Amino acid sequence: MSPKEGSSFPIGRAILTDEEFAQVIASALKVEFGSARNGAKIITQWTGVSARTAKNWLSGTNAPSGVHLVLLARESNAVLKALMLMAERPEMSLGASLLSLKRLLAETMTALDQMI
Repeated sequence: MSPKEGSSFPIGRAILTDEEFAQVIASALKVEFGSARNGAKIITQWTGVSARTAKNWLSGTNAPSGVHLVLLARESNAVLKALMLMAERPEMSLGASLLSLKRLLAETMTALDQMI
């Protein structure tokens, strides 16, 4: 495989390319941050990468690898869920979904307590 073709790995019956992988991670980060404008800043705090690198991950131009991917998955339930789904371990992604729900419920309860 030539360097310009990139690498790919099998996922189910399909092959996931580097570009598709970058898009999956970008989508997960967009789920994590929604329309927040400080997503790149938070990613730099989580991983220690430059703001430019974080913006490339958010746009799907590039994807994190190795240690940076683990650091993102440690902080982002959406990234962890995406990884588990790409690894064809949907039963593991349920845990990430439950953690996200727990966090949302806690934030909602805090907001309700502040209103009372």
